[in-house]
Amino acid sequence: MAIELLDERKAGRLLAVEDDAVVGFIAYFVLEEPPHALVAVHTVVEPGHQGRGIAGDLVDRFYRIAEAEGVPVVPLCPYAARWAARHPEQAPVAPAAVVDAAVAQLDRDADLW
Repeated sequence: MAIELLDERKAGRLLAVEDDAVVGFIAYFVLEEPPHALVAVHTVVEPGHQGRGIAGDLVDRFYRIAEAEGVPVVPLCPYAARWAARHPEQAPVAPAAVVDAAVAQLDRDADLW
């Protein structure tokens, strides 16, 4: 069965779902101040599902969602940052001020991660 990627914006999760079970996700938040960037803070693939490209598919979709919304991505998650470095044509670098604002928001509210 194919993996479905679902954006659960209110919960701050981009989910990878297979057979009605969550097999991976990106935890994220939306930057409070303009340009309201999407900020990836953690990528998880459940044991037994690793090595299937799920994490890469999640990050790829995350960047496509941001592109469709016209906002940058701040990849604070180490996996997302490595993926972005390997795919610069799909993952434009967010302006430094946006990255600084995302880090500051996360510092103010650790529950975001």
